Amino acid sequence: MKKSFVIKSTSGLHASLAAKVVQAASKYAVDINLIYKDKVIDVKSILGLMSLAIPYGENVVVEAEGDQAEQAIDDIATLLQK
Repeated sequence: MKKSFVIKSTSGLHASLAAKVVQAASKYAVDINLIYKDKVIDVKSILGLMSLAIPYGENVVVEAEGDQAEQAIDDIATLLQK
């Protein structure tokens, strides 16, 4: 399952937001990745997320596989779209 989102935090995907995303993703037993400019990063890796340096207004794709994939993506979308 894949969904596309726009980063709405005016600071982009900063350390605090990345930590919240990792924490939300870690609640689920699913494989979940964030795709940005042809780079695929495990959403459960804070260093991976921060290495992308995604600015405000950029589009990202979140993909997940597993029984709770939709729930995991929805939780992450909520954080990215605040």
